[in-house]
Amino acid sequence: MKKILFIALLLASVACKAQEGTLAFPFQGGSPIMARFFKDSLQVGSDIKSRMATGTAVFKFTADVSGNITRIVIYYADDYILTMPIIEALKKSTKKWIIPDKEKFHDFIIPFSIGYNYPASGEAEVQKAAYAFYNSRKPIIARDQIPLNSATLLPTVVIKYDL
Repeated sequence: MKKILFIALLLASVACKAQEGTLAFPFQGGSPIMARFFKDSLQVGSDIKSRMATGTAVFKFTADVSGNITRIVIYYADDYILTMPIIEALKKSTKKWIIPDKEKFHDFIIPFSIGYNYPASGEAEVQKAAYAFYNSRKPIIARDQIPLNSATLLPTVVIKYDL
């Protein structure tokens, strides 16, 4: 019984190792480089800081064989104010995307999480402002069916800003 279990685990690990080599990360340099690129490129504006806006946004974009972004779609955003710096950062990422299997174009889904670093003092004011933003936000929600086709889900990009 132990021999059969050992052989099954060995075959499973070989199969996993074989699949590991075929799927490259679709951003030049890999996942850590992509996270650093967006942290450096995404400029949180004074309007976001003044409202202490936080939340998530999920985007789908299409990249062509040259890595150019040809289309950006907002699937969800906690508020419109969060989407503008993300769209600008996505536009800066053109020519950095790697299309799998020499396709003519490929769809990617990328979630963003934007928040602020907690200040050392004034916690009550921060909580009040955060609650005010939460109550006044107007989420962008996809109401229709979302065709995913063969989209690649990328890891969440987490952005923190100072107040």
